[in-house]
Amino acid sequence: MIPALMPTFNRTDLAFERGEGAWLYTADGRRFLDFGAGIATSSLGHNNPHLVNAIAQQAARVMHVSNLYRIPQAEKLAERLVAASFADSVFFCNSGAEANEGMIKMIRRAQAKGGHPERVRIICFNGAFHGRTLATLAATGNAKYLDGFGPVVEGFDHVPLNNMNAVRAAITDETAGIMIEPVQGESGINLADPRFLRELRAACDEYDLFLGMDEVQCGMGRTGRLFAHEWSGVTPDVMTAAKGIAGGFPMGAILATEQVARYMTPGSHGTTFGGNPLACAAANAVLDVILAPGFLEQVQARGAMLGREFDTLVTRYPDVFSAHRGIGLMIGLQCVAPASVVQDAAMGEGMLSVTAGGNVLRLVPPLTVTEEDCRMAGEMLDRAAQRVRADIAASAARAESVA
Repeated sequence: MIPALMPTFNRTDLAFERGEGAWLYTADGRRFLDFGAGIATSSLGHNNPHLVNAIAQQAARVMHVSNLYRIPQAEKLAERLVAASFADSVFFCNSGAEANEGMIKMIRRAQAKGGHPERVRIICFNGAFHGRTLATLAATGNAKYLDGFGPVVEGFDHVPLNNMNAVRAAITDETAGIMIEPVQGESGINLADPRFLRELRAACDEYDLFLGMDEVQCGMGRTGRLFAHEWSGVTPDVMTAAKGIAGGFPMGAILATEQVARYMTPGSHGTTFGGNPLACAAANAVLDVILAPGFLEQVQARGAMLGREFDTLVTRYPDVFSAHRGIGLMIGLQCVAPASVVQDAAMGEGMLSVTAGGNVLRLVPPLTVTEEDCRMAGEMLDRAAQRVRADIAASAARAESVA
């Protein structure tokens, strides 16, 4: 019989009852170093006192009122995000997929209301992941995710990442904009080249297109800047954020310039839960930490420390790892052995991680990870590599004996 909880996930047989910092604890007392962070979502780690207090205090007052009324917590959060970014206005929602769906709508509507209703197509990139709604699945373009869900939503053209010739060849009279992740997470921590992002900006300006950035995973301090596109010096017209924005509380956001946002008039878009008092209290608490002096520099330093640890692993275990890449605390270890095998071995040593496309082990710890946590991560992965190496040798010996 089918379980009561719909089986859409291949869940590991682990259940956690509490957490502290970068660590999670099971009911039977086992502890795990969490370098998955709820898939780059638990930005302040577990049981962060400031975040916990903000949520508890707001929950004791009022959790939800709907967007039929003013929400001071949302107004405050929007003002802070505008002050810290390129944006002039912000729309709050519940998830990354919902944010990306809204960004698609905003790009199309701004073109239509600006006098170009024929401009409805959006250029996206191979290896992207934009969400699980029908439109964001079409924007993602992965056949595996589209299987069985009927006609694919029209309006998306896919080209290789970092290939400007392909982008220009894809632009037509129906193109409305370009949608890109500055760092692709799901397909293996693939970085858009800063020069490529600048060339995209120039092409959008040339053809009157809107540049949309999907920073659902790579935003909110993950790369060592508040938003990943800041490293390139490029300014988008519209951008999405989610995952780490509220430290684990479900929330998403669409940030836009006035040129895009001015067409989102009453009735043009909406949400029931988005931007409610509880979600915004959580997100304001996260911003308190991320925007504190020196915090993002600390993220950069921890990322550099992990990079050195992983350089050592690649050199020591070339039969297990071939390279690492990433930026800040969004890191991918390119595996030679199957990434799932390496992930299981790391879990056996007490470390949680996430796999990604391209046989990559994805490491996205809380932004509050300590130097000691990073050192222990290196040690755990070292022991995991030894496990994998021993298993490879044992398998080879068995195959030889059978032959």
